[in-house]
Amino acid sequence: MHHQKVWTNCLEVIKDNVPTISFRTWFEPIVPVKVDQNVLTIQVPSPFFYEYLEEQYIDILRKTLRKELGNEAKLEYSVVMENNNYNNNKPYTVKLPTKNKTDLKNQPVNVPLSNDVSIKNPFIIPGLKKLNIDPRLNPENSFTDFVEGECNRLARSAGFAVANSPGGTAFNPLLIYGDSGLGKTHLAQAIGIEVKERFQDKTVLYVNANKFQTQFVESIRNNNKNDFLHFYQMMDVLILDDVHEFAGKEKTQDTFFHIFNHLHQSGKQLILTSDKPPVELQGIEQRLLSRFKWGLSADLQAPDFETRIAILKQKSYKDGIEISDDVIEYIATHITENIRELEGALISLLAQSTLNRKDITLDLAKEMIDKLIKNTKREISIDYIQKVVCNFYDIPIQMLLSHTRKREIVQARQVAMYYSKTLTKASLASIGAQIGGKDHATVLHACKTVNNLIETDKQFKSQMDEIEKKLKF
Repeated sequence: MHHQKVWTNCLEVIKDNVPTISFRTWFEPIVPVKVDQNVLTIQVPSPFFYEYLEEQYIDILRKTLRKELGNEAKLEYSVVMENNNYNNNKPYTVKLPTKNKTDLKNQPVNVPLSNDVSIKNPFIIPGLKKLNIDPRLNPENSFTDFVEGECNRLARSAGFAVANSPGGTAFNPLLIYGDSGLGKTHLAQAIGIEVKERFQDKTVLYVNANKFQTQFVESIRNNNKNDFLHFYQMMDVLILDDVHEFAGKEKTQDTFFHIFNHLHQSGKQLILTSDKPPVELQGIEQRLLSRFKWGLSADLQAPDFETRIAILKQKSYKDGIEISDDVIEYIATHITENIRELEGALISLLAQSTLNRKDITLDLAKEMIDKLIKNTKREISIDYIQKVVCNFYDIPIQMLLSHTRKREIVQARQVAMYYSKTLTKASLASIGAQIGGKDHATVLHACKTVNNLIETDKQFKSQMDEIEKKLKF
């Protein structure tokens, strides 16, 4: 039963890293079949199921399987089809990594879980040509698949103008901002895709701020910071996602400042995304913020009802799914804040229909949506934590962010830092930058102080319990 133990160990890690509803939908139905040396075979219910795992969860599968079977781990999918034109009730495997459902083979194919680097050739090397740089763009994130509505019309129009004339408009940089799940990454990559189609000689690169930071640290460790700079200064269009993650990282900001200046002065295009407009970004140097304001800051808002309907219809049409208008309207009525959750609800509905062999009806949609809403945890932000803490202690948020050393303000600030550390994934440096411009050592000290008070002061512990209830309500 070695295969069962390997898969059970993988699930223990996966369960802690994906939402409960996603775990139940996409991992509980998987059956481990066998382990042959470093190859794990898993059985999945349908080609659609395999495709979705490959698109959404290959990273977590890769990491957990390598942990169990080593760096040479391989994965094999066995898809059991019933009442089909293949060998009835006998498994066949889908050849990876193709997504073409007609390309099915009767023999298993081993798939190495190769290293996944976010940028091909991340530093200049002798003989490197611009055309060899992988832009790291997802072809599905095109303008065609980006549904336009009142919520995003300005940002989309500006993005299309940039794609037609990169570096040649007043929108440089173009900063797209908005809450998580509203399509910032999709729109930013759509610009890159359009540029590559129109100007094949231009070098386009998409990179997440966290990956940029990791590469920068590696360049210092390997003593090739200049190569890092030169590489990014080669770009014709640089797309930097989640620039707010630079908060509190002074050396990274300094390096990006020089890259930004070089590209802008050379007439190259910069596209940035953020969760807030420049005026509200905390922990970012003023000289960078002033440059972010040189071009256009365009926001993405929560989609209105008509836009949600259009998104669901386009998604269902693209996936070849027939869904009645009343089902689509029910989903659009109950999932309102987030495009990612909207599309996720549709995918979960399709999965439930496939797994349970049920038609997609309004009753099935109601059952699935009720579970989805019940199991979806509200994302808690540092801004929200500060607001709740300030309301509890009845102090203005400007006072919390000030440099005052009044005892009651210091304690409220420490409480905000403590909950930001325990309830968000933000780094200590990022938390400190957003709460009064403090460093990571101050945040660490605040967390230790609050922990000690919780253990020794019953009245303080009671206050903390009350604040936590408000945060998680």
